[in-house]
Amino acid sequence: MRKSITAKRGVLFLIVITALLFVVCFGSVIRIAIFNGDKYKAKAESQQLSVTTNKALRGTIYDRNMHVLAQSASVWLVYVNPSKVTQENMDAVIAGLTTILGLDGNEMREKILKNADYGYLEVAGQVEYEKMSAMKEYIYANELYGIVSIDEDTIRYYPNGNLCSTMIGFTGKDDVGLAGLEYYYNDELTGVDGRTVTAQDGQQQPMPGQFMTQYAAQQGLSPVLTVDAEIQTILENALHTALVENTAQNVYGIVMDVETGAILAMANLPDYDPNNPYTLDEQTLAEIAKLPEEEQNSAYSAAQNNRWKNKAIADFYEPGSVAKVFLVASALEEGVIDTTETYECGGRIQVGDRSIKDYNPVGHGLENLEKLFINSCNTFSVHIGVDHLGKELFYKYFQAFGFAERTGIDLSGEGIPVASITYHDPEISFSTSDLASSSFGQSFTVTPLQMITAISAVANDGKLMTPYIVEKWIDGNGNTVDETQPNVRRQVISDKTATTILSYMEEVIKQGTGTNAYVPGYRIAGKTGTSEKLGTEEVVYIASFAGVAPADDPEVAVLIIIDEPGGVDYSGGVIAAPVGGEVFGKVLPYLGIEPVYSDDELEDMSNVVPSVVGDTLEDAEEKLNLADFEVRIIGDGDSVISQTPAGGRMLMSGGTVILYTQTDLPAETAEVPDFTGMSVSEANYYASLYGLNIEISGSAMMTSDVVAYRQAIEPGTVVELGSIITVDFRSNTAYDDGY
Repeated sequence: MRKSITAKRGVLFLIVITALLFVVCFGSVIRIAIFNGDKYKAKAESQQLSVTTNKALRGTIYDRNMHVLAQSASVWLVYVNPSKVTQENMDAVIAGLTTILGLDGNEMREKILKNADYGYLEVAGQVEYEKMSAMKEYIYANELYGIVSIDEDTIRYYPNGNLCSTMIGFTGKDDVGLAGLEYYYNDELTGVDGRTVTAQDGQQQPMPGQFMTQYAAQQGLSPVLTVDAEIQTILENALHTALVENTAQNVYGIVMDVETGAILAMANLPDYDPNNPYTLDEQTLAEIAKLPEEEQNSAYSAAQNNRWKNKAIADFYEPGSVAKVFLVASALEEGVIDTTETYECGGRIQVGDRSIKDYNPVGHGLENLEKLFINSCNTFSVHIGVDHLGKELFYKYFQAFGFAERTGIDLSGEGIPVASITYHDPEISFSTSDLASSSFGQSFTVTPLQMITAISAVANDGKLMTPYIVEKWIDGNGNTVDETQPNVRRQVISDKTATTILSYMEEVIKQGTGTNAYVPGYRIAGKTGTSEKLGTEEVVYIASFAGVAPADDPEVAVLIIIDEPGGVDYSGGVIAAPVGGEVFGKVLPYLGIEPVYSDDELEDMSNVVPSVVGDTLEDAEEKLNLADFEVRIIGDGDSVISQTPAGGRMLMSGGTVILYTQTDLPAETAEVPDFTGMSVSEANYYASLYGLNIEISGSAMMTSDVVAYRQAIEPGTVVELGSIITVDFRSNTAYDDGY
């Protein structure tokens, strides 16, 4: 009886336990199916589906003529899952990596074994389409799904190499902008990645054809810049020559549309190739190698950052006499002087207990405002600044011209003006001695971008513009989604004052310190500057030139800065003005601004060589002599078979034309002489002796004291008789700018 009761209790207990377990299990099913159904459904689907990211292309960067400056292209990334590589499939994996991708087999085997516990090992990046396709076929043919995989990636490339590098910047391996426009507009340039969703089996292997859904990648927006690649090339070529010829530390240049503030070109040298931004030149590497080993890494990084920096907007410099433009404009606008103002320059001026010397120790004598600009007189400038303008008004216009604030350009890294560091603030510290120095461009600093923006304000009827680099944004279909509108920050001076200042600046080019910026047929207004660099152990200088053209209706501004020239010459009028003239001489015709020659210019200009091929010798000589050319005949024929220079070329009066009268004669040659230091007449005479011709460039037609300082063909080069060698001339004598 007792056993029966015990048995019944045992059965009942089992029933209860079973019931409880059933309730628990049923509850779990309810909980999983109803309350957490979505969660577990998602987990199940994630195990059944494979999601591959399709990398979006970064927006393309265009110049204003839609020439590509930076572009992305699709490439692929190949990786291995070492944890799934076995003894059976190892050889197949290695064979594919070596034969298709060209990788080292032993090295790959060692890496895979070393990372056997990991699920990801990148083996090749930036794989192009052909190799990617071959690798994909190999994976399927050898059933290496999930063992060797391929992901889409992108590569950023810059087809023009160094062109615009410090302005455009570059991206890192993760396709994120690290400098310049690439950094500043990274969000806009970055696209939206796409996805490809496919089915996979229980072993997480893809099942082609079972299921696939694709979500297309969206390319980032593409900026169309205000920069013109042709103007940028002109500027960079001119700066490169200046850097080498003057053994300078740095050279900067900017070309701006004065009416809008649009940047047409901007450069600083030395620069870098954004395709290989981490590579330094051999000279820099050699200098780093001389340092103690523990200092080399930091020196390497510092050198890279220095090359990447856009110094045209980031660095501050002492503007020197270019600042006199704003001094005189401020005084005229405020009415503390008028256009009849005169001053007797005796070579020095007393300010308190400080005697300030002019760069011209004997003085310039009686000067008006136009002569102040022509002579770049320091003492007259100090007189206006200290005796007429004063600290408060000087600072008022210093602010108005934008020197106490950022310009607001759409680029990263713009320098920040700081009171008592880059400029004087009367509320903090601004002594009369500081004012005296500031009056001729010393004791304060500005950025190159601030300077050209202020110069453009004078050329733009007194309106200060916000400089900008992006003209508009377009989408992948070429539709404009946003466009930049020129922005007037403020009216700094009246159009009347601006016109007066421009007339003084034009005289600087005609008969003052800026004659080396003269370009035949164009009215250029400008100002040169030479400043002593502050805070350096040795005495070093900065030479600069700022100009606008055409002077009667300005369209373009050009700024050239040569930082720490190492040669004998360091004056802005001697070494910076010719660079400005070179840029103007090529940019203005390119922009369709036609030259208008004066009678004097036409008189001095070269003549057109008549075409005399096919003429008798007698007729040919007569035509050429009437055109004021010398003739040299080669051969015994009676008529002209060919000529050098060819008909239609421009040639200086008195130049030599070579006439060949036989077809079987080789062209006669001569060695190019060294024209350096020669006057125009001397160079033309020596060229004639050699049977050659010269084409003059620079300020040779402006003054009588110019000498040759550069020639397009190196001395000693063998050329055909009659060849034309371009020779650049400049004045080296009379043009100090004061500092």
